[in-house]
Amino acid sequence: MATLTAPEIVSMNPAGLENVSRIFDRQIAEGLHPGAGLAVYRYGQLVLDIHGGDADTVTGRRVDDGTMFVLFSSTKPLAAACVYMLKERGRLNWDDPVAKFWPEFGQHGKEAVTVRHLLSHRGGFPDTPADLPWPDWHDWGKVCAAMERAIPKFTPGETLSYHPINYGWVIAELVRRIDGRTFDRFLAEDLAAPVQMDNTYVGLPGELEDRVSRIHLMEADADTNGYAVTFDRPAVHRVICPGANGIATAGDLARFYAMMERRGTLDRAAVLRPETVAEGITLQAEGIDQSLGLFAQRSLGFALNDERMGRPSGHPLNTFGHGGAGTSIGWADLDTGLAVGYITNGFRGADKNNARLAEVSQAVRDACR
Repeated sequence: MATLTAPEIVSMNPAGLENVSRIFDRQIAEGLHPGAGLAVYRYGQLVLDIHGGDADTVTGRRVDDGTMFVLFSSTKPLAAACVYMLKERGRLNWDDPVAKFWPEFGQHGKEAVTVRHLLSHRGGFPDTPADLPWPDWHDWGKVCAAMERAIPKFTPGETLSYHPINYGWVIAELVRRIDGRTFDRFLAEDLAAPVQMDNTYVGLPGELEDRVSRIHLMEADADTNGYAVTFDRPAVHRVICPGANGIATAGDLARFYAMMERRGTLDRAAVLRPETVAEGITLQAEGIDQSLGLFAQRSLGFALNDERMGRPSGHPLNTFGHGGAGTSIGWADLDTGLAVGYITNGFRGADKNNARLAEVSQAVRDACR
C-alpha cells in the first residue's frame, strides 16, 4: 500500500482535500450509495485514500481498506494497457487487422477490423451476443466462437459505437494469441505486479470473494441492461471479461492512472514508454456514439473530456479515463498531475451517477493550488 504524502509537498490545499472527504461522507449519508472508496494522486504521490459505508447492506459488512469493487467498464483501460505493452514489444501495430493474429475472427466482414478500430470502439460489432448468456462466459471456447461469428452492425472503422462487452473479450483473445498467456495472467504479471496494484483482478480467485462489495441497485429503472444483477454474481466475478468485470480497490484504480499520468513509470517501475502513453490518449474518434446516443471522444481505450471527470482548466483532451456503468470513474489529467479512482457500490442512472462522480472529481481539482 502506498504511503500518504503531505498535500503541501505536491501543491495541494489540505483544506481542499478535507472538503473532498466531506463530500465523500455526505454522499454516503444522503443515501446516494451505501459505500465507496476514493484515492487521489498528484505527481505520482498519494495524497488521499479514504473509504466508508456498507459493503453489503444485508449482512452489515462495512467497507474497509481492503474492500474491492466491481469496476464495470472502468476495467477497459486496464485491458487497453495490455495491448499497449504488446505494441511496445513489437508484437502488433495499431493498424494491424485483428484477424492477422486470430484468423477465425475475420468472418462476415470483420477481417477489416483493426486493433485501432477495436480500442476506439469503431469495430462495428457492438452488440453482446444474445446466444451467449452469462452462465456460458466461463467457457472460453464459446466466448471466442461467439466473437468469431458476430456479424458487424456497422462497417468497421466508420462508426463510433461503444462495445460494452465484446471489446474486452476480443482484447483478451488477442493477448492470448500473441503472447501465449491467458489475459488474467498477462494482466497480473505485466501490469498489476510492477505497478503494485495488489488488489486488481480480471478473473477473481474464488477465495477472495468475501472481500468484494455487493452491488446495490439504487433505482429500479437504472439497470436497463441487467448489469447490476449480472455483475454482482460471484460466478461472473471469476470469468475473464475485460470489458466489464475487473475487480479492484479504489487505491489500485487511482494507482493505474498515476502510472499513466507519470507517462508510464511509477515508483521507478517502468511499465510503458512516454511515447506509447501519448499515442494511447490521442483522440481517435468523436461524435454521437451510436450505442449510447451521446457525444463522445475516444482515444485508444480511454474516454476523453468526460463530464464525470470534472471541468479541466487546461486542455480538455489532456484529461483521460473511463467510467463504469452506474458506479465509478477513474481518470488522470496531464495538465494538473492528478490521478483519481472513485468507486461506489450503488448503481444509479446516468443523471444521478454522473452528478455525484463529477462533484467529487471537481472538488479534487479545486483542491489544487
